[in-house]
Amino acid sequence: MGSGHYFWAIFYFASLCSASLANNAKINFREKEKKVLDQILGAGKYDARIRPSGINGTDGPAVVRVNIFVRSISKIDDVTMEYSVQLTFREQWTDERLKFDDIQGRLKYLTLTEANRVWMPDLFFSNEKEGHFHNIIMPNVYIRIFPNGSVLYSIRISLTLACPMNLKLYPLDRQICSLRMASYGWTTNDLVFLWKEGDPVQVVKNLHLPRFTLEKFLTDYCNSKTNTGEYSCLKVDLLFKREFSYYLIQIYIPCCMLVIVSWVSFWLDQGAVPARVSLGVTTLLTMATQTSGINASLPPVSYTKAIDVWTGVCLTFVFGALLEFALVNYASRSDMHKENMKKKRRDLEQASLDAASDLLDTDSNATFAMKPLVRHPGDPMALEKRLQCEVHMQAPKRPNCCKTWLSKFPTRQCSRSKRIDVISRITFPLVFALFNLVYWSTYLFREEEDE
Repeated sequence: MGSGHYFWAIFYFASLCSASLANNAKINFREKEKKVLDQILGAGKYDARIRPSGINGTDGPAVVRVNIFVRSISKIDDVTMEYSVQLTFREQWTDERLKFDDIQGRLKYLTLTEANRVWMPDLFFSNEKEGHFHNIIMPNVYIRIFPNGSVLYSIRISLTLACPMNLKLYPLDRQICSLRMASYGWTTNDLVFLWKEGDPVQVVKNLHLPRFTLEKFLTDYCNSKTNTGEYSCLKVDLLFKREFSYYLIQIYIPCCMLVIVSWVSFWLDQGAVPARVSLGVTTLLTMATQTSGINASLPPVSYTKAIDVWTGVCLTFVFGALLEFALVNYASRSDMHKENMKKKRRDLEQASLDAASDLLDTDSNATFAMKPLVRHPGDPMALEKRLQCEVHMQAPKRPNCCKTWLSKFPTRQCSRSKRIDVISRITFPLVFALFNLVYWSTYLFREEEDE
């Protein structure tokens, strides 16, 4: 029993010694990391104001490779023509002054959180309007220094960038928004930016935009020349397609409904003046309010947009329906005046016939009757000839479906106002359907050509 206790005591003591040695090794390893940092970044050993040398230590320009990770795109504003994006921005370059011993592969890299300790490229976003870093809970930035002198700089930033838009096809349009990065002070003789080889731009998988879809993105170079020299520049073009379903539900279908409602006036009685006026004015004001609401969410541009053509034509149709009632009302009053005149004329003719018959009765003793040289309009012979002429004129010449359908309504002896309503019931829907055919075929085909 005593020997067993001695064995376990020795085992426990050995375990404590090994743990203590391991902790000392870790402490010594961290101490070595501190010594490496002091060795390469110590006072008088490294100057962050001097740029690193070129490739393979030459005197050429320093090469900085860039890649970005798009975390989110919060909004795309049509009025201010800008978009907001949050991204992780990374730069990588080689500074041979920062080479160090990796302690047989145990020290993979050194990590810094202060960017001013080493030389940094003077990159800026040329189309930036606003931007800020993220400092919760700690500043979202780090610098890694690798044994071969390679430096990796990574930071999370939020930017509001300008995005000039062409809204001629709105809302059937596609927009290209760019992200431009350039050197502010170093020319291409001293600093060159390059995209990282193999997938330089990454986008989060569950990227969601309320009114747009990110179709694709392209990377390119955009070096600029000024009076002070040529500056290296990178850009990535983001191609956004506008989601049309929202505008179909909110704009196009309501406008169609307003136009169709304005046609109800053609089926109301001509005497229902308050109903037809109220219907026409209400639809006109609603359409005008809809148009002003659409324009309020868009910038005032000098060209005509696709939505302007649609709302303008719909407003014209609603206004035309109101003018049609004004024409019908005028024609109705004109027909009523003609009917009154005809009635007065018939009364005068009847009175003259009665007076002539009375005169014939009083002159029954006359030996002969004088025949009038000009027959009176109320003469039975004249009435018979007029009836024969009307029957001849109303005789059908050829079977015509339109005339057959119109014959169900009053002809020339009746009101013209009714004929205007009947013609409008067919003309307005046909013209509106023709406009839809031309509109959708024009803008949809133009959208495909722009692709």
